[in-house]
Amino acid sequence: QVQLVESGGGLVQPGGSLRLSCAASGFTFSRYRMSWYRQAPGKERELVAGISTTGWGTNYADSVKGRFTISRDNAKNTVYLQMNSLEPEDTAVYYCYARTLDYPPYWGRGTQVTVSS
Repeated sequence: QVQLVESGGGLVQPGGSLRLSCAASGFTFSRYRMSWYRQAPGKERELVAGISTTGWGTNYADSVKGRFTISRDNAKNTVYLQMNSLEPEDTAVYYCYARTLDYPPYWGRGTQVTVSS
């Protein structure tokens, strides 16, 4: 059974940091490109960051460049999102997403991040 389980969300003050984790199981993690998306209330889901199967290639939304870092550990079947200098605009539910050729993609259930003083 395929599972993507996000963790690490919570309430943090502006300027603070959080590290999200997404633990994968039920598929060959190392063959999947992994991404983090987020969805704020009343807004569409948007891509935050993506990472290649090997971890050598990454991409980021302009709004998070220089503040967020995506990484993965294929030995642990886990992808991470280090979020620094958090802003109230980063408040959203953050979702893990796995994609590869020839197979359907997978979504996690999300973890809430709230940035507020």
